[in-house]
Amino acid sequence: PDPGTLASVLTEGVKNTIGDSRVKVTYEPEYVPAVPPAMPDIPPEQLAGMIKATVKVEVLDGNIAYLKIQHIIGEEMAQKVGPLLLEYIWDKVLPTSAMILDFRSAVSGELSGIPYIVSYYTDSEPLIHIDSVYDRPSDITTELWSMPTLLGKRYGTSKPLMILTSKNTLGVAEDVAYCLKNLKRATIVGENTAGGTVKIDKIKVGDTDFYVSVPVAKSINPITGKSWEIDG
Repeated sequence: PDPGTLASVLTEGVKNTIGDSRVKVTYEPEYVPAVPPAMPDIPPEQLAGMIKATVKVEVLDGNIAYLKIQHIIGEEMAQKVGPLLLEYIWDKVLPTSAMILDFRSAVSGELSGIPYIVSYYTDSEPLIHIDSVYDRPSDITTELWSMPTLLGKRYGTSKPLMILTSKNTLGVAEDVAYCLKNLKRATIVGENTAGGTVKIDKIKVGDTDFYVSVPVAKSINPITGKSWEIDG
């Protein structure tokens, strides 16, 4: 008689059957499908202010940069507010001798941000195949490569880079950490990550208020041939 309880029971059943905790059944009578937001038509200064709220920047003792990132912005947003980000974040950390990227609270991000971030810690040449993402609905595989040109200078390949992770580190941040780890560019420190996905669709079940959340894309690392998904 209780739809919420039924959704929980179905979720447990699915989890035990296919061993994938990302697949969930929910009862949401008030659910409204999210529309992908267009690039906000607001001044770059205001956009930069919003980004500052999700990034913490410090230079610690020993000339070590500390960057705490909660949301990984996409390439389009980075291009729009790039000069302000350089001034607020990158110019402060560029002269340091080592860096800590804190992804422990990074739970969201844009796929196009993966090559953007990774490229700052690699060389401009040769270009590196970072990741491949297979999208099931379109049956298209997109290859992500390092970028030959970037806003500002690269941090380079010789200075130590640590990435802090937690069980909450989810999705795009997991991908960035996995790519940099397998490129042997970063040392991962912390808990096993959430084992999320780069893309989830929420599918309505018939003419009901039940929905099934299902991963519809898969990350395949070109170095390992494997993924960080499910296992973290």
